[in-house]
Amino acid sequence: MEDPAHEPSALPRRDFLRIAGVGAGALLASGCASAGAFASAAPVRGIERGRAKDGGVGHVVVIGAGAWGGWTAYHLRERGARVTLIDAYGPGNSRSTSGDETRGIRSSYGDRATGELWTPWARAAIERWRLFEKEWAPVFRTSYFHQTGDVIMRATAEPFITKTLELWKANNVPHEVLNGAELRKRYPVIKADDMTIAITEPDAGVVRCRAATQAVAAVGQKMGVKLVISRVRPGPIVNGSMDGVILEDGTTVRGDSYVFACGPWLRKLFPYMENRMRVPIGVACYFGVPVGDSRFTFPNLPSFNFPGVTGWPVLPVDSRGFRVRGAIAPPAPPAGTAPATPAAVGPAAGAPVAADPLQQDPDTSGRWASQDRIDGSRRFLAARFPLLANAPLLETRACHYESSVNGNFIIDHVPGTSNAWIAGVGQAEGFKFGPVVGEYVAQRVLGINGEPKLVAAFKLPTEEYEKPPG
Repeated sequence: MEDPAHEPSALPRRDFLRIAGVGAGALLASGCASAGAFASAAPVRGIERGRAKDGGVGHVVVIGAGAWGGWTAYHLRERGARVTLIDAYGPGNSRSTSGDETRGIRSSYGDRATGELWTPWARAAIERWRLFEKEWAPVFRTSYFHQTGDVIMRATAEPFITKTLELWKANNVPHEVLNGAELRKRYPVIKADDMTIAITEPDAGVVRCRAATQAVAAVGQKMGVKLVISRVRPGPIVNGSMDGVILEDGTTVRGDSYVFACGPWLRKLFPYMENRMRVPIGVACYFGVPVGDSRFTFPNLPSFNFPGVTGWPVLPVDSRGFRVRGAIAPPAPPAGTAPATPAAVGPAAGAPVAADPLQQDPDTSGRWASQDRIDGSRRFLAARFPLLANAPLLETRACHYESSVNGNFIIDHVPGTSNAWIAGVGQAEGFKFGPVVGEYVAQRVLGINGEPKLVAAFKLPTEEYEKPPG
C-alpha cells in the first residue's frame, strides 16, 4: 500500500488546536501561516537564502520530528518543498533527545575542536531563537526562549576559558571577564571562593525544549507539513536512490528525497553507524527553591557552568525547578578503609564492564535517575548553592544524546544513495543549533551545497571507535 499524494494545506482547526493548545486561536483568527520569523535574521555562514537548485523542490520525507527534524521540515516548507514529517512517538516525546524540559543556548566552545565552526552557528541560533520567541510565543500564549545570560566559572584561566574568549572576540560576541571578587559580588548566592575568573555571555539563554519542539512541529503543520506518527524502516536502494520508507502498517511513503534526523535511532536504522556513534544517557535534576525567594528564579540568576556541571534558574512560565546536570563525586574513603564493594579478583579483575544493551537502545532504555546520580547533583548544590542544599527534588529527566567518533555533526548522504540523507549526532549540543541546522540541511537536500569546508566537516566519518576486546 502506498501513501496517497497530498498537497500542502492549512491544518484543520481542531487538529492544530489539539497539537498547539488553545493559544493558537490567535494565529487562526489572524489567518497568518507564514514562516517570516527569520526574515530579519543576519546571514549565516554556509547558508544561502532561496529555494532550490534549478528551481526544483519536490517532495521531501523527513524521519524524526525532534530538534533537527522539525526545523528541517519547517525550512524545507519555507523554501517551497512538499514535506511529510514522520516520528515514531510524536514531537517532544519522552524517549527523544529533545524530550527534556529545558536546554541551554550558548556559544562557548573553547573546549571543542569544532569551535571555529560551531561558534558562529551558535550565535546565529541565539538570534533565531529570540526571533522565534518574538513571533510565536504570543500566538501560543507562552514563552520558549529566556535570555538568562550564561556565566562560566573556573579556578584558573584554563584553555577552555582562553580559547572561548579567542573565539568570542573573533566573532564579535558580547561578553565580560570577571575576577573572583567581581563574580562573588555579582552573584552572592553562588559559593565561588575558589574561582578566580569568570566569563559571561549576556545574551545566552535557556529554551523550554519539549514545548518548543512541539511548537515548531505545530507551526510546520500550519505551513502545510504533513505529520505522520509511525515507526519506519528505510526502503530498498535501487540504482543509487532510496525507494521510499516503510511504515509499521506496511504503507510505503515515497518522496523525491529523504532525511533521517532521528537521533539515537540512527544506529538502529543504519548498521554503518553502529560503531561510529555512541548514545549515552544524560540526567538532569530539577530542584524546588524556597517559597518566596526569587534569587534562584529567572531573571535574577544566569545559567551557570562549573567543571562537569551546568544548570540554570527556575523559569517562572512553568516552574519545573532549578536545573542541575552533572554531579560531584562522593569523597574518597579514609586511607586504610576497606572499599564498600570488594575488588574483583581473578580473570575478571580490570576487565571493562559490558554496556547493558537495553540501555543502548532508545526504545528499551530506562530513564529513571539512580540515587547515586541524584546524590551527586545534591552534593553540587551543597558546594555551590548552599542555600539549596536541602532543596526538594521535584523531577528528573534523562535522555540519550549522540556523539560521533569524529566529534562533529553528521549531515551527509546515506551510503550508496544520492537522494537520502543522515542529519544527526549533535554531540550533546544539537538542540540549540536546530533553527540553523534545519536551514542548512534543507538547502543541502535541495541541491545547494554552500561552503565546501562545512560540507567536508559534516561528512560521515570513516573511522570507528575502538572496539572492546573479545
